[in-house]
Amino acid sequence: MAVTAEGSTTQALSLPEELILMLLNEENGYFHQVPGWNLNCAVASAALADLALAGRVDTDLDSLFLVDPVETGDPTLDAILKVIAAEPEQRNTQYWIERLAPRAESIIESTLDRLVQRGILNHHSGGFWSLSPGTWQAQSYHTSDDEPSEFVKTRIAKILFDGDIPHPRDAILVGLANACQVLHLIFPLDETATARIELVCKLDVVGQSIAKTVSQSMAGPTLRVLSTKPIPSARIRDVLLSPHVRTGNLPALFADLSRKHGPVFRIRTAFSREGMLVLAGPEANRWMQRSGRSYLRSKDYLEDFEKVYGASRILPSMDGADHFRMRKAIHMTYSRVALESRLDELYRHAREYMERWRVGDILPVVEMCKEFTNAQFSQLSVGIDTQDEFQDLLEFKERSLVTHIQNALPKFMLNTPGMKRRKKQIGNLVERIQAVHTPAQRAGCPRDIVDDLLSLHANDPQFLPETDLIFSLVSPLIVSLYLGNALSFALHNLLSRPDLYEQIQAEADKVFADGDPDADALSKSAIDLTYRFFMESQRLYPIIPMQIRTVMNTCVVEGYELPVGSQIFIVQSATHYMEDVFPDPFSFDIDRYLPERREDKGPSYAPFGLGTHMCLGHRWVELQLAVDLLMLTHFFRFEMADPNYRLRINPFPTMAPTQGLKIVVTEKRNDLHGSPHSDHYCECPVNGSGAESRAQ
Repeated sequence: MAVTAEGSTTQALSLPEELILMLLNEENGYFHQVPGWNLNCAVASAALADLALAGRVDTDLDSLFLVDPVETGDPTLDAILKVIAAEPEQRNTQYWIERLAPRAESIIESTLDRLVQRGILNHHSGGFWSLSPGTWQAQSYHTSDDEPSEFVKTRIAKILFDGDIPHPRDAILVGLANACQVLHLIFPLDETATARIELVCKLDVVGQSIAKTVSQSMAGPTLRVLSTKPIPSARIRDVLLSPHVRTGNLPALFADLSRKHGPVFRIRTAFSREGMLVLAGPEANRWMQRSGRSYLRSKDYLEDFEKVYGASRILPSMDGADHFRMRKAIHMTYSRVALESRLDELYRHAREYMERWRVGDILPVVEMCKEFTNAQFSQLSVGIDTQDEFQDLLEFKERSLVTHIQNALPKFMLNTPGMKRRKKQIGNLVERIQAVHTPAQRAGCPRDIVDDLLSLHANDPQFLPETDLIFSLVSPLIVSLYLGNALSFALHNLLSRPDLYEQIQAEADKVFADGDPDADALSKSAIDLTYRFFMESQRLYPIIPMQIRTVMNTCVVEGYELPVGSQIFIVQSATHYMEDVFPDPFSFDIDRYLPERREDKGPSYAPFGLGTHMCLGHRWVELQLAVDLLMLTHFFRFEMADPNYRLRINPFPTMAPTQGLKIVVTEKRNDLHGSPHSDHYCECPVNGSGAESRAQ
């Protein structure tokens, strides 16, 4: 064990851990791209080198042999040690590298998990990685008691450029990184540094042997698919006749198509020779999560949509390092931690909206939920009440999506007098937002999303120019569209299941028993039922069921080649309706997420998307929606306005219940400002503002 500058103890880092840290590209939040087989060989070699340094194996240019079978205490290394001990014949190092290379993926996954658990790496939504603040601030951590406690890249830089004498571990690392051909991507190498690399690679017998073997192995297997399968086609007639088309359930529709045609297929249409190229199913989700960033980009299909707002580049259309930089700049104000620090404001704005309700009011669920969530989110995100403009903003955004993303309407439909008026309101709204974000007015206020955006613009107006700033400032309000739709489905699911309604109401009463709960009182264990309820609601009815991307590099998915330039539809939510992933998928079962089942584990549960464009604020969303549902059930009781209502879904531009879903306020259970009391619904309607009918 070693002691850090802050006094905390740390364990020694393994060679695979240090190799992974060497490969981290801090500019784009991912890892320097090493061809799969090459990386596998390097990771397997790092594990073997660790065993050699621990005295468990020894190696020379001709063979690798067991020295001591005693376990090291590292589960990854000990598993490899058992395999070596069980081998009856003595093999050379190259044999073991190639035999262990297929294990590299699991080694990498466990290595990343350990680095996160130890506080060295942070894992961000979207599959991005970064050094934790403690690591990059100190640029140091220990690898063992007798080694310098310096960040691995700092140590290697001193060896290559300052002439420091390398520790044997560092010589191995230099050899492995050199064999991966990434040192020139990590450091600015000149002739002197290149000569130094060659010298360092020869200093250690273990490192020299393994590095040489890695190079030989890399020159061998490439694991390329030499022939690909023809992509199957689904007939448009079969699609249109599906019962899921009539109900608007796109995830269930594509689950059926994927079961029949596989993870990659086309839907032929009369309007397009190429048809609709679809990826759906567990294999497609895994590929998207692990490899999508290398082969797909998002910009193409959003170009026309950007221009509607006068922008040339927005967060959803950014890829690579720019996308990661933008996410890093605003991720804290979209985080759960940010919302936890402002819960008192969330409660206040929610109460202000709910005060208008009276017993007997009939509420159109979709409209109400959008307004309810916006009443909270707009104040927290942009610092002003936007209820007056909110509906117009949503209508303009939805018209833009239907026109330029789904191509379901002609372009002139965005130039009608009504749409022109709504577009003008965007400029007025931006002026209002900027007017309340002057330094004097923001003094002492909690930082919000606009503060981050304006700071980024001021610091780098080329990266975030005014033309792109306009969309960035109003886009947080669009989040209320997704929040509202998700809450609409949740209310429907709750009112359709009286047993769950009673349980969640009891949980809400417990949470609010002593007043407004703080962040600790809203932990996952404290609101377990509500949390699992929302997980299941989002599984059945994900708001954004698919993603559209363009293939920028030729790739092969499950034996099917995706042509460069083709547009693909990744229906990540199709897995939500697959029996082998979620048994009895059409049943509403919150026990799927209990520790003993964990059906949500892995990329097959994807209500917030997959890959680099996974929803940035999904932790905020989860907490706000949980709080909203708890408040609704604690302060009021609702019933379906039409007991015979059957859910139908409007799938465009995002999934939402149809406008026919309405609920009635049947009881006010607790006073919004403290003292419990109860009003009940009676059958004597009278007129009242803001509701279709009201009785009390």
